[in-house]
Amino acid sequence: MTQSSPVLPWKTKIALKALSAVTDFSLRDDGTINRRLLSFLDFRAPPNSTPVKGVKTSDVTVDPSRNLWFRLFEPTEVPHGGEKLPVIVFFHGGGFAFLSAYSKAYDAVCRRFARNIPAIVASVNYRLSPEHRYPAQYDDGFDVLKYLDSHPPANSDLSMCFLVGDSAGANVAHHVTVRACETTTFRVVKVVGLVPIQPFWGGEERTESERRLEGSPLVSMRRTDWLWKVFLPEGADRDHEAANVSGPRGRELSGVEFPATMVFIGGFDPLQDRQRMYCEWLKRSGKEVKVLEYGSAIHAFYVFPELPEASLLFAEVKNFVEKQKKRHRQNPSMM
Repeated sequence: MTQSSPVLPWKTKIALKALSAVTDFSLRDDGTINRRLLSFLDFRAPPNSTPVKGVKTSDVTVDPSRNLWFRLFEPTEVPHGGEKLPVIVFFHGGGFAFLSAYSKAYDAVCRRFARNIPAIVASVNYRLSPEHRYPAQYDDGFDVLKYLDSHPPANSDLSMCFLVGDSAGANVAHHVTVRACETTTFRVVKVVGLVPIQPFWGGEERTESERRLEGSPLVSMRRTDWLWKVFLPEGADRDHEAANVSGPRGRELSGVEFPATMVFIGGFDPLQDRQRMYCEWLKRSGKEVKVLEYGSAIHAFYVFPELPEASLLFAEVKNFVEKQKKRHRQNPSMM
């Protein structure tokens, strides 16, 4: 028998209902957001130079004129032999419009990546829409890569750089990866892996999963349509290349030296059909793609540590990073 709805702990259900309600009430008809209302549920985690479970954090300013900064997560237990750590550049979700690098949920996620892999993690606090439309978020992400290239964190190996993001952050991670692959100005940064977690893609035509799962937690077509409208350039529709990346206006990637990619898809995510289109498009372009589908997973499942699929995701990302490190060590010409 096919499961008709996700089975969730009561704690998760309450959190999802509260998040959905506050989000909907914060969206105004004039295309602005009531950020004061949103602040009641966006709990902030301050940076902490005192290690917590083996990870210390600090906030690094890149450009104060646009409030561009990232939170740096550094494991305090360095591998034996002085081996330097891979670097994860992380982009939070939130439809380009919500949350931040100091949001408590994403602080916890990045701490877990830093501790479990282990890795240096730079969580990017990019500008948000509607105050800042496309391509501000992509510009911010790329500028953080440029900053890291000239200011490498201690004990970091930037030739082992991975871009990771969820939802809208996965969208940003993809587009920043394309830019990084095309630049010739980096001295040490080399993107060797991309991990889009339930990437946020769109299009004018509704997919079967968008229609079938319209009432799913966090993601509704009313909500996503509003988010695309205030993110994309004035007058653009959802077939814009930023949204419908694998559509008729999308970038041609066959000539781009793209890194190995691992995509996560949830069985109760209305965006799953578009995520599969993305994977097939990458494969047609000759790119290496691993797809992991969790049939019972909702959108953003991995930020809820009580859900069993969350631990599976962190283990898979760790394995992916280790695999890419081994490949590049065995074949230095790939560097």
